[in-house]
Formats: sequence, C-alpha cells, structure tokens
Amino acid sequence: MPSSSSLVTGLDIGTSSIKVVIGSKNAEGSVDIVGIGTAPSRGLRKGVVVNIESTVASISKAVSQAESMAGCEISSVIASISGGHIRSQNSHGIVAVKNREVSGLDIEKVIEAARAVALPMDREILHVLPQEFIVDDQDGVRDPLGISGVRLEVNVHLLTGAVASAQNVVKCANRCGLSVSDIIATPLAAGSAAVSEEEQELGVLVVDIGGGTTSLSIFHAGGVHLTDVLPVGGNHITNDIAAGLRTPVSSAERIKCDYGAVSIADSGVSDIIEVPSVGGRQARVLSKSVLADIIEPRISELIGLVQRQVVKAGCENLLISGVVLTGGTSNLPGISQVAEQVFNLPVRIAGDFSVGGLEDLVRSPEYATAVGLVLQGCRASHIRQRRLETSQFGALGSTVRRFAGWFAEHF
Repeated sequence: MPSSSSLVTGLDIGTSSIKVVIGSKNAEGSVDIVGIGTAPSRGLRKGVVVNIESTVASISKAVSQAESMAGCEISSVIASISGGHIRSQNSHGIVAVKNREVSGLDIEKVIEAARAVALPMDREILHVLPQEFIVDDQDGVRDPLGISGVRLEVNVHLLTGAVASAQNVVKCANRCGLSVSDIIATPLAAGSAAVSEEEQELGVLVVDIGGGTTSLSIFHAGGVHLTDVLPVGGNHITNDIAAGLRTPVSSAERIKCDYGAVSIADSGVSDIIEVPSVGGRQARVLSKSVLADIIEPRISELIGLVQRQVVKAGCENLLISGVVLTGGTSNLPGISQVAEQVFNLPVRIAGDFSVGGLEDLVRSPEYATAVGLVLQGCRASHIRQRRLETSQFGALGSTVRRFAGWFAEHF
C-alpha cells in the first residue's frame, strides 16, 4: 500500500452524487486507482451547494467508502466546482522583453498582464490557461523560455466563478476534516481524463452531462479555447419521466437508469416495464418505447444547446477529432447516435482513462471528473518534485520551471 503522503484524492461534488477517487503514482510513472467511494448527493442544486449539512454528510459517506477500500486515511483533496456561475473568456497580454531573451520573469509578467481583467467583486479567477505565446511576430510558441526577441505576448483562457460557490465547496470539505489543496472546474477535470493528447492537439469537444449541469470544453492545439456550464442535465430527463409516466421522481430515476434509451430502436419495442403510480394507485405496465419517446426529445434539446454554444463561440471548425461524451447521462443507449446527427461529427463515450489499479471500477463516463482530478493532482505533484530537484538553479530557476511546466500541469 502506498504511503498516505503519495496519495492524491479527487472529490467530485456533483448534483446527483458525490464521488471520491484515491490514486497514487506508481514506479512506472502512471497512476493507480486504490480507493473509490460514492454517495447520493443531497445538498446541491444545479452544481451549487444549497445545503451545507446535507452536502457534508454525503461527502463524509463517500470519503469513508474510499478510505475503507484504500486502507488509509486521507486529509487533503482536490475538489471540483461546477454550476452555471462558471464563465470563461479569452484574454491577451503583452510585455517588452528586458534582456532580449525571454526569461521566467518575462513569462510571469505577461501572464499577469493577460489576467488583469475587470471582474465584479463577487467573482474570482479560477484558472489562467495559456493557449499560445507570441515572440515578436512568431506565433504558436508553446514554451518561449530562452527565445530571443523584444516583445512577448500570450493568449490565455480565463475561467471565473462565484467566490461564494468556491468558499462553500471548501467549507464542506473542511467540515469533513479535509483540506482542499486545489479547486478545478469540472469541464477541465473531465477533459483531462477523457481525451488523449492527440485529440487535444487536433481539436475535440468534451461534453460532460451530469445530473444538474452539462459542462463543455474545447481543446485545440494543446490549449483550451472554450469552457461553459449549462444549468441542464440528467435530472431534467428524470423529471420529464416522472411527469410523463405519472410516477414518483425516485421511481423515474430508477426507470431511467435501468430501462432508459434515447431511441425506440435501442429500447426494444416489445419490452415492457412496470411503472409505480402515485397516491397508492396500482402500478401500470408500459412499453419501453413510451419511455424512449420521453427521453429522446430532451436529449436532442440538450445536445442542441451545446451545439449552439459552440457555434456562438465560433469554435465549430476546431473539432477535428470530434466529440467525447462523459457524465452519467451519457450511459443512455443511443445518445452517441443523436450527438452524431446534431454535430455531424464522430462521437464516442469516454471510459478508458489510462489508469491502473482498480481501473475496472472507474471504467465508466460518470467517473471522468473524479479521475481527472486525480490525474491533475499527480501531474502537479510531479512538476513540484521536478522543481525541487532543480532548486540548485535558484529562485529564478524555480520561476522559470513553474511556467515552462504550465501546460504539462493542466493537460
């Protein structure tokens, strides 16, 4: 069993469920999953904490399961944050190169210039993600360190969120006896686990369909070009089923998970299901095709909303690799076919996250965010270790390596 100091724990605080994944970096440099815990989420609405006590109880239950499986206790987590309050924008920074050769200090200054945007008092910057550096007139530079020039520019992608939402996430974790070492937006965490480096380079759209929100992120040329969170998700489908079949919401969720399909062809016309009624009335027997008739319009609407956001941002031509679906709702049979029709692009369901250990237990799209948090944490830990090993270069060397490893830390 790895030591507790070498463990990285991802805490995915979702609207429908809380997921805790504990990982550790092995001798080969890859990540092994050693513990997993899940619990129904009772205190969130559309990705935002609305009840502290209920959220704390759900987190504690999931953490206990993961600790029991891993055989250790955890004290620190990397938490996810989601919700319609998350916004993104692209920014640009420019500075003069002092010594005609780009230094770590120049990189730090140009990124600070790019993040100097006006924000309301109730919002804060969650992530600053460089897309490319420009030295004089040479664009597309990934790492400008040491390049000669007189002017350094950078294009960055900024993610901002509500200060109160981030504070509530930290508060819930602290109430469980956990410290939060970092907070990562759900679109970035899901994308880091679900897509390969080749897909990130060519261009790919990651759509994470959760219970209360649907997040999207576009990766291209190794950088992030669009992130967004829509306040719709799988719970809206559950509510439609409850209303359409006149059944309790809890029964509608079970029916959706056990028998739901996006098209009649995937549901099986001859198959029937028993539907509980409300008010003590007798249960009814219905065809699965009736269920598909309810689910398909909502899925088509949801995918259409995502597609319109991509077109609105002018990023539709960046998706050379296609679309990757994650989140629990992407388990619905037939959803990839609907997405292919809407986007007119190849679509796949995420599931292979390139991890070892208990990988069979997380080989499902709903674990993309939690696994992504662990992967991000292990990469950041590796970069910190590399900086310590090169500390003989002094304070400037540390700063240089901090920004030289920026892309590796986030992707």
